[in-house]
Amino acid sequence: MNRQASGTFSVNLAPQAPDASALGRLTIDKTFQGDLEGTSQGQMLAASTATPGSAGYVALERVTGTLDGRSGTFVLQHSGVMNRGQASLSVTVVPDSGTGQLTGLSGTMTIAIVDKEHRYGFEYSFGAEG
Repeated sequence: MNRQASGTFSVNLAPQAPDASALGRLTIDKTFQGDLEGTSQGQMLAASTATPGSAGYVALERVTGTLDGRSGTFVLQHSGVMNRGQASLSVTVVPDSGTGQLTGLSGTMTIAIVDKEHRYGFEYSFGAEG
């Protein structure tokens, strides 16, 4: 059975020193409020192009917190593309990354910015437990 969680989060992206790849590198620090309470740390790689509105990013972040009364950690994998201003984003729980009471967690997350506030929607399940 799929469950739904929602809430808000604050995020701090800190640029890191460039390397020979010419890709943007950033660290991610988030604080989640709502149905998911906790924090995350991660890293992002980003690439922009000469075409305005076209870019891409990938990121991994380890979330530590409480979801549905269960505590533990899990990893989110991001893949985002901007194609001449049209955004596409996939955020998925890395399979078997859940620990503690979040073991068996799977799901996908949506992210939206509404009135300058970051919001998430999280559809998830706990494997055979439902």
